[in-house]
Amino acid sequence: MTEKEKAQKGLLYDNNNDKQLVEERLQAKERCYDYNRLRPRQLEERKELIRKLFAKTGEEFLIEQPFYCDQGYNIEIGEHFYVNHNCVMLDAAKISFGDYVFIAPNCGFYTAGHAIDVEQRNMGLEVALPITVGDNVWIGGGVSVLPGVSIGNDTIIGAGSVVTKDIPSGVIAAGNPCRVIREITEADKDKYPRG
Repeated sequence: MTEKEKAQKGLLYDNNNDKQLVEERLQAKERCYDYNRLRPRQLEERKELIRKLFAKTGEEFLIEQPFYCDQGYNIEIGEHFYVNHNCVMLDAAKISFGDYVFIAPNCGFYTAGHAIDVEQRNMGLEVALPITVGDNVWIGGGVSVLPGVSIGNDTIIGAGSVVTKDIPSGVIAAGNPCRVIREITEADKDKYPRG
């Protein structure tokens, strides 16, 4: 079994010394470098680079610069996906986002974790666990989503949260560690005045 296959199965794998993974990571970082140096108005060129980098995209999406990822080919985004500035996706495992996902600045999605055992960790062994984000999710500024987490549909994650475990659909969750604060209700439609 290759190191890449081990990573895809959630097993300990060597991400630091495997030539295939190192080369794939360098290719992705080169594309991120090119992407981050495009002018902001070069929207079509930006979309084209992301389409080459990611496994799947919707037709309509916008990823503000700068953006960083490790492999790119493990990232899937749905329709009307938006990411604000300074997003990091460590996609050693799959990261998938549904439709109408809005992500504020300075957020990180980290599928990679290091071994707990010090000898394994010092050998450079890692584990990668997928992250799944449903439809209609709003993630506030400075949020960190850790390996193996799923976030349900129609959910809001408050700014500064560290999401360490699954969050269900239809809730507002926040904190470190992130926890459900309350359900989203019909009354929330009247939360803000309309013009």
